Amino acid sequence: MGKKLIWIILDSAGIGALPDAADYGDAGANTLQHIAQALPELQLPVMNAMGLGHLIPQFAKRDKAILDKPSYWARMAEASKGKDTITGHWEFTGILTEEPFPTFPDGFPQELITLLEERTGMSFLGNEVASGTEIIARLGAEHIRTGKPILYTSADSVLQIAAHEEIIPVPELYRICEIARELTRTGPYKVGRVIARPFIGSEDAFTRTSNRHDYALHVSKENLLHDLLNHDIPVYAVGKIRDIYAGTSFTKAEPTKSNEDGMEKTLTFYQELCRTYEHGLVYVNLVDFDMKYGHRRDAEGYGAALAVFDTWLLELIKIIDEDTVVVLTADHGCDPGYTGTDHTREYVPLLLYGNAVVSNKTNELITYPSFADLGATIADYFDAPYTGYGTNFANPVFADE
Repeated sequence: MGKKLIWIILDSAGIGALPDAADYGDAGANTLQHIAQALPELQLPVMNAMGLGHLIPQFAKRDKAILDKPSYWARMAEASKGKDTITGHWEFTGILTEEPFPTFPDGFPQELITLLEERTGMSFLGNEVASGTEIIARLGAEHIRTGKPILYTSADSVLQIAAHEEIIPVPELYRICEIARELTRTGPYKVGRVIARPFIGSEDAFTRTSNRHDYALHVSKENLLHDLLNHDIPVYAVGKIRDIYAGTSFTKAEPTKSNEDGMEKTLTFYQELCRTYEHGLVYVNLVDFDMKYGHRRDAEGYGAALAVFDTWLLELIKIIDEDTVVVLTADHGCDPGYTGTDHTREYVPLLLYGNAVVSNKTNELITYPSFADLGATIADYFDAPYTGYGTNFANPVFADE
């Protein structure tokens, strides 16, 4: 058997405001701590046994599972400028964002709207900063009456277009978003992502569907995923990972409809990896924590989703072979106990588990200064040359270093 690694991003599961959080309006944010405070009965025994209780004191006295392999815990800071999906995930793989992508707190300039209307042949509703669920509830009926798609943004660098699937079919919505992506790939409107947001239902009961599609910017080839593939290490991607890296850098990739679907596909990919290859990475994003609960400031729903994941995690670690490492982390925060509906700039947890891992020697809190340090370390784990940003911390985390 060869080395394998399952890398799971718990989307938005931050663990405390970064030193510069006030610059982003996020001083005092702490996603998992505020969930733990709001839900004193919440049990996450597997993650707690892996070290979560060292990072979030409220979990420290709660139940811990009995695990038979070593675990390592620490936290990571984001070196990039920003607090969104793109900057977090790209930094994990060695791409540092030194200049933040532009945001549009007053909506998009008329020049861009005019170009978008000319290229798509459509006019738009909205063009404002809004929560996705709130804006379709507010403008959905007018969209159905007029046929105009709903355009909006958030505190992140993102252009989102929502449309009812029976009014604008999904392929047509994708076409509109592809045009928007080309118009915002360079220059002053260079947003991190364009997102198609299909929904269904009737007035007062609109629901977003799993046909969401993200259009990211082109990705530098100097990143962990390319480095692994160039070293004949297969990379399997689960969830919106494929979209974040613009559909490149993977051996195989599958979108997901929910956290549960993502967990099922993670197991399927891991089992396929074990059957087919000697080595390999399964890279996973579980987006419901962020999309369904963080942005909606639903601490109870977030906690329930964490509990479901923790139960599944035990099933996963029961089946991993002796040469597999499981890594858990997050890409930013989205604190349901904070104000607003946007991401929060936070430290993220780092939990590693497997025979190759060396358990922490002390209770000292270790902080790595960049998410990219994890990318450099994963490259080292696979003995692959690394071309991205970041400093390898494999020694003393892995036993054979």
